Amino acid sequence: MISGKKVELRPVSLEDHKRTYHWRNDKETATFDAGSGYYRYSHMPLEQIEASYEKDIRTIDRREVGEFSIYTKGEDARHIGSIGYRSLDIIARRCVVGIGIGEKELWGKGYGTDALKALLHYLFHTMNLKRVQLDTWSGNARAIRAYEKCGFVIEGRLRNDAYIDGKYYDTIVMGILREEFEFNR
Repeated sequence: MISGKKVELRPVSLEDHKRTYHWRNDKETATFDAGSGYYRYSHMPLEQIEASYEKDIRTIDRREVGEFSIYTKGEDARHIGSIGYRSLDIIARRCVVGIGIGEKELWGKGYGTDALKALLHYLFHTMNLKRVQLDTWSGNARAIRAYEKCGFVIEGRLRNDAYIDGKYYDTIVMGILREEFEFNR
């Protein structure tokens, strides 16, 4: 288990994976989580989500991908989102991360920032990575602010790269180096 100040990152259980059904079928949550990938991410029947657990979670190659459930801390701990890394390159010592808080009433309360900081600590200190990157769409201002709080900087912009709700948005590419994370702690 990876621990932050407000959250714990736990291995994904089948019940956690099934809980994403509600988040994936809520238009607002799914749009912020998946951006222009909304059409692939949302409108999934529960049976399909259950069936994907074996392929997507239980049998992933941990040398390249890590998936975690985000839980609040305390006696009334609850599953509130997901976080993970992918595209791990152990030679260049880098990866790409992604995060989503599914419980809307907890948006803007620091849970995502805390989860991301906990994962970054793990990636930089336990896995000895040098660089972590992520991307989001330019309309996701709340996420961009949270990423900047963690020390990420905007490294690039792919113009009109995301198409969401009838409008084009830029894809914002952000990165953080280990020494920048240490400075921002």
